[in-house]
Amino acid sequence: MKTVAVTGAAGGLGRRVLPLVLADPTVGRVVAIDRSPVTTNGDRVEAHRLDLARSDLAPLLEGVDEIVHLAFVLGEGRRADAAARVNLEGTRRLLAAASAAGVHHVVALSSATVYGAWPNNPIPLTEDAPLRPNPDVAYAVQKSYVEHLVADWADADVARTAAVLRPVTALAADGDTWVASALAEAASIRAGEDDPPAQFVHLDDLATAVDLARRGHLDGPYNVAPDGWIAGATVRALHGGGPRLRLPDRLAARLEHIRWRLRRGRASLGLLSFATHPCVVANGRLRSAGWVPVRTNEQAYVAGTEAKWWTTLSPKRRQELALGASAVVLAAIAALAGFGIRRAVRRARARRIGS
Repeated sequence: MKTVAVTGAAGGLGRRVLPLVLADPTVGRVVAIDRSPVTTNGDRVEAHRLDLARSDLAPLLEGVDEIVHLAFVLGEGRRADAAARVNLEGTRRLLAAASAAGVHHVVALSSATVYGAWPNNPIPLTEDAPLRPNPDVAYAVQKSYVEHLVADWADADVARTAAVLRPVTALAADGDTWVASALAEAASIRAGEDDPPAQFVHLDDLATAVDLARRGHLDGPYNVAPDGWIAGATVRALHGGGPRLRLPDRLAARLEHIRWRLRRGRASLGLLSFATHPCVVANGRLRSAGWVPVRTNEQAYVAGTEAKWWTTLSPKRRQELALGASAVVLAAIAALAGFGIRRAVRRARARRIGS
């Protein structure tokens, strides 16, 4: 019987992966690791509350055959460096302990954001595409570093295999994270000339992908996404985007930038690139390995986001609100313009009097 270690076992994804691992008849013991308390059922699960970057991991991995590495500390802005030290050092120490314990298979959770959102991205991106994380998105940069650490670990011994999963934005009603909600928010706004397509995977489907990679000893990178993608306009409709107001492109982009900063803060401004440029992936490689997603992009998005109050309004009422909003904004613009003209006239008169 095999022993499997699961890091990040207390998170929304970890809580879904644990029962799948326990359902495998070839698994006799599970070592569940997290910085938060892990809820266990039965005596086959050994729960350990610890920090991968500081704790002694060697005793925990004795007799472990496979590792599912889901643990990751989120941190942007000023907290990015501290999060990077924890994530990278924690992964290095985990892999070093895995080498000493003779672990032969690792499944690591990465992210589709490692491809970056760029104007020249092909649609869709396959696993052969280069990793180009947007440099101001710390989450994506750190995930790409984790991938390199895992690849180096696997390359050091021909007997080892390592699957790296690159899911698109993963959502669920009880498993939302700051990054997932921020990416979902970015996909729901319009910050550029075009509306880039978007993808969303339900955490339940992501959990089955993780377990498939473990059971099947998959090797190499695998994108995780439902079939196809959805247009930006559809995402905004699902999000319950408010009445649209036609403004010049530069002004509209500036307003979206300010709105994002007010709602998400300076630390996550880099994620606005995903509202401007495409980053959608192909799932053919994982499907060929036997993975079948149950939820569509639309279903995953709706399951993991809260509908806005105005989605219950009739089309006529939305039109009335849009017209009203347009009138208010135009009146404000006219008032500001008038104020500027009057101020300029007063200054000109003062200069003439002074001369």
